[in-house]
Amino acid sequence: MMTDPIADLLIRIRNGAARGLDTISMPASKVKKELLRVLKSEGFIQDFEPATQDGHPTFHVRLRYIAEGQPVITVLERISKPGCRRYIGYRDIKPTRGGMGLCILSTSKGIMTDQDSRHARLGGEVLCRVW
Repeated sequence: MMTDPIADLLIRIRNGAARGLDTISMPASKVKKELLRVLKSEGFIQDFEPATQDGHPTFHVRLRYIAEGQPVITVLERISKPGCRRYIGYRDIKPTRGGMGLCILSTSKGIMTDQDSRHARLGGEVLCRVW
């Protein structure tokens, strides 16, 4: 059993980008699907699609690169961990890297970016930061 599936998702993306892989695969879950949806909508990954591997649901994620083969994602940082949850109110959410990065939060209305969370006036658990 995996203790932290969100950290597993972030590490697989980070390692795949470091190796220059076009696609990576990982076990599927609803939380991972929502995280990948946010990363795709913000332009950090190209696409993701559900698949089946050995009878288990998985996701195939196509990573995105800049023209020189440099990955778009330079840093993926897990903030809230299973042993130490980090929560923040919407008034305390600051832009990440001067607005160049994003912070992904789990709110009562679902998983969303820091900017969407500020506009909706919702705080929540800070899952990760990406830039």
